[in-house]
Amino acid sequence: MAALNGKTVLVTGGTNGIGKVTALELAKMGATVVIIGRNTTKTEETVAEIKQQSGNSSVESIIADLSSIAEVRRAADEFRAKHNRLHILINNAGAMFTQRQETVDGYETTFALNHLAYFLLTDLLLDILKASAPARIVNVSSDAHKGAKINFDDVQHEQSYGSMGMGAYGESKIANIMFTYELARRLQGTGITVNTLHPGVVRTGFGRNNGGLMRLIMPLVQRFGISEAQGAQTSVYLATSPEVEGVNGKYFDKSKAVQSSPESYDEAAQKRLWTLSEQLTGLTEKVR
Repeated sequence: MAALNGKTVLVTGGTNGIGKVTALELAKMGATVVIIGRNTTKTEETVAEIKQQSGNSSVESIIADLSSIAEVRRAADEFRAKHNRLHILINNAGAMFTQRQETVDGYETTFALNHLAYFLLTDLLLDILKASAPARIVNVSSDAHKGAKINFDDVQHEQSYGSMGMGAYGESKIANIMFTYELARRLQGTGITVNTLHPGVVRTGFGRNNGGLMRLIMPLVQRFGISEAQGAQTSVYLATSPEVEGVNGKYFDKSKAVQSSPESYDEAAQKRLWTLSEQLTGLTEKVR
């Protein structure tokens, strides 16, 4: 892996699981690492821990609830106020909810947090990424996207949410991939690459924000999963490896480019999702 001295990295969801491990590994390589977390105390503790374990004092944090459009915009503004370069953006924050919930904006929470936050934060930081080229964007998705398809007639899942939220979660994960493919086309020639990945079934606290059956099932599923360090490997690989320099618009599993689901390659649906995402986030900027 390449040394990252002089490079600036932003990791969302950097206080837990693979996001935390990813931030730590990039800090060990010498990067200035900024993590976004929701809980102030936990985020501050994570920053201190990463500094201690990496020996790197250039670790910072931004506090934001990325399910909120206004909070995503504030997080981007806060980053821009301190940094004029961004070499690696890792969109990692995500969650699954067994019961349908709505954000402060009135959007279904899974879609808002897992997709709209990726879309909006990336767009708001694109000019800094372009100024920092060569730069990389890494979008964490999941094999849970397989079998999913964006239902544009019910994108807020008011009519159908899916058993224990898996339907909504799967749609948010295919949205990550479709967003990646569309963005990759738009970024050709800019010096920015964007790729997406399946981290594997990882032994983390993922899904345990829910009660009931999900709280019982997730530890059983994850019991047979890989470690957080193993789960972070593909994110770190895509962020740093010379092997993927110039590689753009691919889906990775175990640090290898693989095919995502057939539905994810539907370019008309990718463009429709992009337009819808612009409308929902209130974007006036256009990525050419």
